[in-house]
Amino acid sequence: MTKRDYYEVLEIDRSASGQEIKKAYRKMALRYHPDKNPDDPEAETRFKEAAEAYEVLSNPDKKGRYDRYGHDGVRNGGFSGGGMSMEDIFSQFGDIFGGAFGGAFGGFGGRSGSRRRVNRGSNIRVKVSLSLQEIATGVEKKLKVNKYVSCKACEGSGARHGSAHGTCPTCHGSGQVVQVTNTFLGQMQTASTCPTCHGEGRTITENCPECAGQGVIRGEEIITVKIPAGVEEGMQLSVAGKGNAGARGGIPGDLLVLIEEKEHPELIRDGRNLLSEKYISISDAALGTSIEVATIDGKARIKVPPGTQAGKVMRLRGKGLPDINGYNRGDLLVNISVWIPKELTKEEKTILEKLAASENFIPKPGAREKNFFDRMREYFQ
Repeated sequence: MTKRDYYEVLEIDRSASGQEIKKAYRKMALRYHPDKNPDDPEAETRFKEAAEAYEVLSNPDKKGRYDRYGHDGVRNGGFSGGGMSMEDIFSQFGDIFGGAFGGAFGGFGGRSGSRRRVNRGSNIRVKVSLSLQEIATGVEKKLKVNKYVSCKACEGSGARHGSAHGTCPTCHGSGQVVQVTNTFLGQMQTASTCPTCHGEGRTITENCPECAGQGVIRGEEIITVKIPAGVEEGMQLSVAGKGNAGARGGIPGDLLVLIEEKEHPELIRDGRNLLSEKYISISDAALGTSIEVATIDGKARIKVPPGTQAGKVMRLRGKGLPDINGYNRGDLLVNISVWIPKELTKEEKTILEKLAASENFIPKPGAREKNFFDRMREYFQ
Protein backbone atom coordinates (compact mmCIF):
# COMPACT_ATOMS: atom_id res chain seq x y z
CA MET A 1 0.00 0.00 0.00
CA THR A 2 1.06 3.57 -0.55
CA LYS A 3 1.74 5.96 2.32
CA ARG A 4 -1.30 7.51 3.97
CA ASP A 5 -1.61 11.24 4.50
CA TYR A 6 0.22 12.16 7.72
CA TYR A 7 -2.69 14.26 8.99
CA GLU A 8 -5.01 11.31 8.39
CA VAL A 9 -2.63 9.01 10.30
CA LEU A 10 -2.73 11.25 13.39
CA GLU A 11 -6.43 12.08 12.85
CA ILE A 12 -5.88 15.86 12.96
CA ASP A 13 -6.67 18.87 10.78
CA ARG A 14 -3.99 20.50 8.64
CA SER A 15 -4.29 23.60 10.85
CA ALA A 16 -3.37 21.68 14.03
CA SER A 17 -0.89 23.38 16.37
CA GLY A 18 2.38 21.83 17.52
CA GLN A 19 0.84 20.90 20.84
CA GLU A 20 -2.15 19.28 19.13
CA ILE A 21 0.19 17.29 16.87
CA LYS A 22 2.15 16.07 19.90
CA LYS A 23 -1.02 15.13 21.76
CA ALA A 24 -2.42 13.26 18.73
CA TYR A 25 0.82 11.30 18.30
CA ARG A 26 0.84 10.29 21.96
CA LYS A 27 -2.73 9.05 21.60
CA MET A 28 -1.95 6.99 18.47
CA ALA A 29 1.29 5.54 19.84
CA LEU A 30 -0.36 4.50 23.09
CA ARG A 31 -3.18 2.86 21.15
CA TYR A 32 -0.81 0.80 18.99
CA HIS A 33 2.06 0.33 21.46
CA PRO A 34 3.63 -3.20 21.29
CA ASP A 35 2.91 -3.78 24.98
CA LYS A 36 -0.83 -3.40 24.37
CA ASN A 37 -0.77 -5.32 21.08
CA PRO A 38 1.67 -8.24 21.43
CA ASP A 39 2.33 -10.25 18.25
CA ASP A 40 0.12 -7.93 16.18
CA PRO A 41 1.91 -6.92 12.93
CA GLU A 42 -0.87 -4.50 11.95
CA ALA A 43 -0.59 -2.62 15.26
CA GLU A 44 3.17 -2.46 14.86
CA THR A 45 2.79 -1.00 11.37
CA ARG A 46 0.39 1.66 12.71
CA PHE A 47 2.78 2.40 15.58
CA LYS A 48 5.64 3.05 13.18
CA GLU A 49 3.35 4.96 10.80
CA ALA A 50 2.35 7.33 13.62
CA ALA A 51 6.00 7.90 14.54
CA GLU A 52 6.80 8.71 10.89
CA ALA A 53 3.95 11.22 10.71
CA TYR A 54 4.97 12.89 13.97
CA GLU A 55 8.64 13.10 12.97
CA VAL A 56 7.66 15.15 9.91
CA LEU A 57 4.78 17.25 11.26
CA SER A 58 6.58 18.18 14.49
CA ASN A 59 9.44 19.71 12.48
CA PRO A 60 8.38 23.12 11.04
CA ASP A 61 10.72 22.86 8.04
CA LYS A 62 9.67 19.32 7.11
CA LYS A 63 6.02 20.14 7.77
CA GLY A 64 6.25 23.10 5.38
CA ARG A 65 7.75 20.94 2.63
CA TYR A 66 5.15 18.23 3.24
CA ASP A 67 2.27 20.74 3.09
CA ARG A 68 3.54 22.06 -0.25
CA TYR A 69 4.74 18.89 -1.97
CA GLY A 70 3.26 15.95 -0.07
CA HIS A 71 5.35 12.83 0.61
CA ASP A 72 7.72 13.68 -2.23
CA GLY A 73 8.75 16.85 -0.39
CA VAL A 74 10.21 14.87 2.53
CA ARG A 75 11.28 11.78 0.61
CA ASN A 76 14.98 12.67 0.48
CA GLY A 77 16.84 12.84 3.72
CA GLY A 78 13.70 12.43 5.82
CA PHE A 79 12.36 9.87 8.22
CA SER A 80 11.76 6.53 6.53
CA GLY A 81 9.38 5.10 9.15
CA GLY A 82 9.76 1.44 8.30
CA GLY A 83 13.55 1.86 8.18
CA MET A 84 13.80 2.57 11.93
CA SER A 85 13.72 -0.09 14.58
CA MET A 86 11.36 0.00 17.53
CA GLU A 87 14.18 1.05 19.82
CA ASP A 88 15.06 3.93 17.49
CA ILE A 89 11.50 5.21 17.80
CA PHE A 90 11.45 4.70 21.57
CA SER A 91 14.75 6.50 22.10
CA GLN A 92 13.80 9.40 19.82
CA PHE A 93 10.25 10.02 21.07
CA GLY A 94 10.14 8.26 24.46
CA ASP A 95 10.12 11.52 26.42
CA ILE A 96 6.62 12.27 25.10
CA PHE A 97 5.17 9.39 27.11
CA GLY A 98 6.45 10.22 30.55
CA GLY A 99 5.63 7.33 32.88
CA ALA A 100 3.44 5.42 30.46
CA PHE A 101 3.94 1.65 30.55
CA GLY A 102 5.65 1.70 33.90
CA GLY A 103 8.44 3.98 32.75
CA ALA A 104 9.80 1.21 30.55
CA PHE A 105 8.86 2.84 27.26
CA GLY A 106 12.47 2.71 26.11
CA GLY A 107 12.48 -1.08 25.97
CA PHE A 108 10.70 -3.19 23.40
CA GLY A 109 8.26 -5.51 25.13
CA GLY A 110 7.75 -3.17 28.06
CA ARG A 111 9.51 -5.38 30.63
CA SER A 112 11.83 -3.54 32.94
CA GLY A 113 15.43 -4.13 31.90
CA SER A 114 14.36 -6.08 28.79
CA ARG A 115 15.67 -5.02 25.40
CA ARG A 116 15.09 -8.09 23.28
CA ARG A 117 16.20 -7.56 19.72
CA VAL A 118 13.58 -7.93 17.01
CA ASN A 119 14.96 -9.12 13.67
CA ARG A 120 13.82 -6.99 10.77
CA GLY A 121 14.09 -7.97 7.14
CA SER A 122 15.80 -5.59 4.74
CA ASN A 123 13.94 -3.37 2.29
CA ILE A 124 13.77 -4.24 -1.41
CA ARG A 125 13.86 -1.62 -4.17
CA VAL A 126 12.29 -2.30 -7.58
CA LYS A 127 11.75 -0.09 -10.62
CA VAL A 128 8.44 0.25 -12.44
CA SER A 129 8.24 1.88 -15.87
CA LEU A 130 4.97 3.69 -16.62
CA SER A 131 3.57 5.25 -19.76
CA LEU A 132 2.04 8.74 -19.66
CA GLN A 133 -1.37 7.12 -20.06
CA GLU A 134 -0.79 5.01 -16.91
CA ILE A 135 0.46 8.06 -15.02
CA ALA A 136 -2.61 10.03 -16.06
CA THR A 137 -5.11 7.50 -14.70
CA GLY A 138 -3.18 5.58 -12.04
CA VAL A 139 -2.56 1.88 -12.44
CA GLU A 140 -2.38 -1.39 -10.55
CA LYS A 141 0.77 -3.43 -11.22
CA LYS A 142 1.49 -7.05 -10.30
CA LEU A 143 5.20 -7.43 -9.54
CA LYS A 144 7.07 -10.72 -9.24
CA VAL A 145 9.66 -10.07 -6.53
CA ASN A 146 12.55 -12.40 -5.69
CA LYS A 147 13.21 -12.11 -1.98
CA TYR A 148 13.62 -13.88 1.34
CA VAL A 149 10.34 -15.46 2.45
CA SER A 150 9.35 -17.20 5.67
CA CYS A 151 10.43 -20.86 5.75
CA LYS A 152 7.34 -23.07 5.49
CA ALA A 153 9.05 -26.10 7.07
CA CYS A 154 9.49 -24.34 10.41
CA GLU A 155 6.90 -21.58 9.88
CA GLY A 156 9.66 -19.00 10.17
CA SER A 157 10.80 -20.03 13.65
CA GLY A 158 14.15 -21.48 12.56
CA ALA A 159 13.61 -24.60 14.73
CA ARG A 160 13.30 -28.13 13.37
CA HIS A 161 9.73 -29.40 13.38
CA GLY A 162 9.00 -31.00 16.72
CA SER A 163 11.84 -29.23 18.53
CA ALA A 164 11.33 -26.20 20.69
CA HIS A 165 12.71 -22.80 21.50
CA GLY A 166 14.29 -22.39 24.87
CA THR A 167 14.88 -19.36 27.05
CA CYS A 168 18.45 -18.20 26.66
CA PRO A 169 20.40 -19.53 29.67
CA THR A 170 22.78 -16.56 29.61
CA CYS A 171 20.34 -13.63 29.72
CA HIS A 172 17.27 -15.58 30.94
CA GLY A 173 15.16 -14.19 28.13
CA SER A 174 15.94 -10.49 28.58
CA GLY A 175 18.20 -10.21 25.53
CA GLN A 176 20.83 -8.40 27.59
CA VAL A 177 23.54 -9.20 30.05
CA VAL A 178 24.29 -6.86 32.92
CA GLN A 179 27.76 -6.33 34.30
CA VAL A 180 28.55 -4.59 37.57
CA THR A 181 31.94 -2.91 37.87
CA ASN A 182 33.43 -1.46 41.03
CA THR A 183 34.85 2.03 40.53
CA PHE A 184 36.11 4.73 42.87
CA LEU A 185 32.67 6.33 42.50
CA GLY A 186 30.99 3.11 43.56
CA GLN A 187 29.42 0.29 41.60
CA MET A 188 28.61 0.96 37.93
CA GLN A 189 26.09 -1.18 36.10
CA THR A 190 26.25 -1.59 32.29
CA ALA A 191 24.04 -3.60 29.94
CA SER A 192 25.03 -5.10 26.59
CA THR A 193 23.51 -7.42 24.00
CA CYS A 194 23.59 -11.04 25.04
CA PRO A 195 26.41 -12.84 23.14
CA THR A 196 24.61 -16.20 23.26
CA CYS A 197 21.24 -15.31 21.72
CA HIS A 198 22.37 -12.02 20.07
CA GLY A 199 19.61 -10.11 21.83
CA GLU A 200 16.68 -12.39 20.93
CA GLY A 201 16.22 -13.78 24.45
CA ARG A 202 15.77 -17.33 23.26
CA THR A 203 17.75 -20.14 21.68
CA ILE A 204 16.92 -22.93 19.27
CA THR A 205 17.54 -26.45 20.49
CA GLU A 206 17.71 -27.89 16.94
CA ASN A 207 17.96 -25.88 13.69
CA CYS A 208 15.52 -26.38 10.85
CA PRO A 209 17.36 -28.24 8.05
CA GLU A 210 15.57 -26.24 5.31
CA CYS A 211 16.66 -22.78 6.42
CA ALA A 212 19.63 -23.68 8.67
CA GLY A 213 17.90 -22.05 11.63
CA GLN A 214 17.40 -18.65 9.95
CA GLY A 215 13.65 -18.95 9.48
CA VAL A 216 13.87 -17.54 5.92
CA ILE A 217 14.68 -18.98 2.50
CA ARG A 218 14.96 -17.57 -1.01
CA GLY A 219 11.65 -17.42 -2.85
CA GLU A 220 9.38 -15.12 -4.80
CA GLU A 221 6.06 -13.40 -4.31
CA ILE A 222 3.54 -11.74 -6.60
CA ILE A 223 2.82 -8.33 -5.07
CA THR A 224 0.02 -6.05 -6.24
CA VAL A 225 0.97 -2.37 -6.09
CA LYS A 226 -1.57 0.42 -6.60
CA ILE A 227 0.17 3.43 -8.15
CA PRO A 228 -1.78 6.70 -7.86
CA ALA A 229 -2.31 9.07 -10.77
CA GLY A 230 0.18 11.90 -11.17
CA VAL A 231 3.39 10.21 -10.00
CA GLU A 232 6.66 11.52 -11.43
CA GLU A 233 10.01 10.18 -12.52
CA GLY A 234 12.17 9.40 -9.47
CA MET A 235 9.30 9.20 -6.97
CA GLN A 236 9.48 6.29 -4.55
CA LEU A 237 6.42 4.54 -3.15
CA SER A 238 6.63 2.35 -0.06
CA VAL A 239 4.63 -0.86 0.39
CA ALA A 240 4.88 -1.75 4.07
CA GLY A 241 5.78 -5.32 5.03
CA LYS A 242 6.47 -6.57 1.51
CA GLY A 243 10.27 -6.59 1.67
CA ASN A 244 12.50 -9.43 2.83
CA ALA A 245 11.11 -11.54 5.68
CA GLY A 246 12.77 -11.07 9.07
CA ALA A 247 14.89 -13.92 10.44
CA ARG A 248 13.27 -16.26 12.94
CA GLY A 249 9.82 -14.71 12.91
CA GLY A 250 11.05 -11.12 12.74
CA ILE A 251 9.40 -8.12 11.09
CA PRO A 252 9.45 -8.01 7.28
CA GLY A 253 11.04 -5.05 5.51
CA ASP A 254 9.29 -2.80 3.00
CA LEU A 255 9.06 -2.86 -0.78
CA LEU A 256 10.26 0.43 -2.28
CA VAL A 257 8.86 1.09 -5.76
CA LEU A 258 10.90 3.57 -7.84
CA ILE A 259 8.94 5.26 -10.64
CA GLU A 260 10.33 5.56 -14.17
CA GLU A 261 8.55 7.29 -17.06
CA LYS A 262 8.49 5.82 -20.54
CA GLU A 263 9.18 8.26 -23.35
CA HIS A 264 6.11 9.30 -25.36
CA PRO A 265 6.57 9.62 -29.16
CA GLU A 266 4.78 13.00 -29.38
CA LEU A 267 4.44 14.45 -25.88
CA ILE A 268 6.94 15.80 -23.37
CA ARG A 269 6.09 16.18 -19.69
CA ASP A 270 6.64 19.48 -17.88
CA GLY A 271 5.27 18.97 -14.36
CA ARG A 272 1.50 18.64 -14.76
CA ASN A 273 1.59 20.14 -18.27
CA LEU A 274 2.30 18.30 -21.50
CA LEU A 275 4.20 19.89 -24.39
CA SER A 276 3.77 19.16 -28.08
CA GLU A 277 5.00 20.68 -31.34
CA LYS A 278 3.14 20.80 -34.66
CA TYR A 279 4.44 22.05 -38.01
CA ILE A 280 2.15 23.82 -40.46
CA SER A 281 2.83 25.28 -43.91
CA ILE A 282 3.25 28.98 -44.67
CA SER A 283 -0.09 29.01 -46.43
CA ASP A 284 -1.88 27.33 -43.50
CA ALA A 285 -0.33 29.85 -41.10
CA ALA A 286 -1.59 32.71 -43.24
CA LEU A 287 -5.02 31.30 -44.16
CA GLY A 288 -5.77 29.27 -41.04
CA THR A 289 -6.33 25.53 -40.83
CA SER A 290 -7.40 22.63 -38.61
CA ILE A 291 -4.77 20.22 -37.29
CA GLU A 292 -4.77 16.97 -35.35
CA VAL A 293 -2.70 16.77 -32.15
CA ALA A 294 -1.88 13.89 -29.81
CA THR A 295 -3.28 13.92 -26.26
CA ILE A 296 -3.22 11.42 -23.39
CA ASP A 297 -6.78 10.41 -24.28
CA GLY A 298 -6.14 10.00 -28.01
CA LYS A 299 -6.25 12.46 -30.89
CA ALA A 300 -7.86 15.90 -30.78
CA ARG A 301 -8.47 18.44 -33.53
CA ILE A 302 -7.79 22.13 -32.98
CA LYS A 303 -8.28 25.20 -35.16
CA VAL A 304 -5.33 27.35 -36.11
CA PRO A 305 -6.63 30.89 -36.80
CA PRO A 306 -5.54 32.87 -39.88
CA GLY A 307 -2.38 34.88 -39.36
CA THR A 308 -0.91 32.51 -36.78
CA GLN A 309 2.74 33.36 -36.12
CA ALA A 310 5.52 30.80 -35.78
CA GLY A 311 6.03 29.98 -32.11
CA LYS A 312 2.45 30.60 -31.02
CA VAL A 313 1.48 28.36 -28.10
CA MET A 314 -2.03 26.98 -28.15
CA ARG A 315 -3.38 25.77 -24.81
CA LEU A 316 -5.79 22.88 -24.35
CA ARG A 317 -6.93 23.27 -20.76
CA GLY A 318 -7.30 20.16 -18.65
CA LYS A 319 -5.56 17.92 -21.20
CA GLY A 320 -2.41 17.50 -19.11
CA LEU A 321 -1.70 15.24 -16.12
CA PRO A 322 -3.37 15.23 -12.69
CA ASP A 323 -1.58 16.38 -9.57
CA ILE A 324 -0.63 13.50 -7.26
CA ASN A 325 -2.19 15.39 -4.32
CA GLY A 326 -5.54 15.66 -6.10
CA TYR A 327 -5.30 19.24 -7.33
CA ASN A 328 -6.33 20.44 -10.80
CA ARG A 329 -5.22 18.73 -13.97
CA GLY A 330 -2.53 20.38 -16.09
CA ASP A 331 -2.82 21.62 -19.69
CA LEU A 332 -1.57 20.52 -23.10
CA LEU A 333 0.57 23.24 -24.70
CA VAL A 334 0.97 22.96 -28.48
CA ASN A 335 3.79 25.00 -30.00
CA ILE A 336 3.05 25.97 -33.60
CA SER A 337 6.05 25.96 -35.92
CA VAL A 338 5.91 27.09 -39.56
CA TRP A 339 7.65 24.81 -42.03
CA ILE A 340 10.01 26.67 -44.37
CA PRO A 341 11.00 24.56 -47.39
CA LYS A 342 14.73 24.41 -48.06
CA GLU A 343 14.35 23.99 -51.82
CA LEU A 344 11.83 25.67 -54.11
CA THR A 345 10.71 25.01 -57.64
CA LYS A 346 10.97 27.86 -60.15
CA GLU A 347 7.20 28.39 -60.00
CA GLU A 348 7.17 28.43 -56.16
CA LYS A 349 10.04 30.89 -56.12
CA THR A 350 8.19 33.22 -58.50
CA ILE A 351 5.03 33.14 -56.35
CA LEU A 352 6.97 33.90 -53.16
CA GLU A 353 8.84 36.77 -54.85
CA LYS A 354 5.50 38.33 -55.77
CA LEU A 355 4.25 37.88 -52.21
CA ALA A 356 7.42 39.41 -50.82
CA ALA A 357 6.70 42.59 -52.79
CA SER A 358 3.27 42.89 -51.19
CA GLU A 359 3.07 45.40 -48.36
CA ASN A 360 1.00 42.97 -46.29
CA PHE A 361 3.92 40.50 -46.24
CA ILE A 362 6.46 43.01 -44.95
CA PRO A 363 6.92 42.69 -41.12
CA LYS A 364 5.76 45.75 -39.26
CA PRO A 365 8.25 47.55 -36.97
CA GLY A 366 8.29 45.93 -33.54
CA ALA A 367 6.02 43.06 -34.62
CA ARG A 368 8.54 40.37 -33.81
CA GLU A 369 9.28 41.69 -30.32
CA LYS A 370 5.58 42.06 -29.51
CA ASN A 371 4.86 38.56 -30.75
CA PHE A 372 7.65 37.11 -28.60
CA PHE A 373 6.38 38.70 -25.38
CA ASP A 374 2.78 37.75 -26.19
CA ARG A 375 3.84 34.13 -26.53
CA MET A 376 5.69 34.19 -23.22
CA ARG A 377 2.64 35.63 -21.47
CA GLU A 378 0.42 32.95 -23.03
CA TYR A 379 2.76 30.21 -21.86
CA PHE A 380 2.99 31.36 -18.24
CA GLN A 381 -0.67 32.36 -17.74
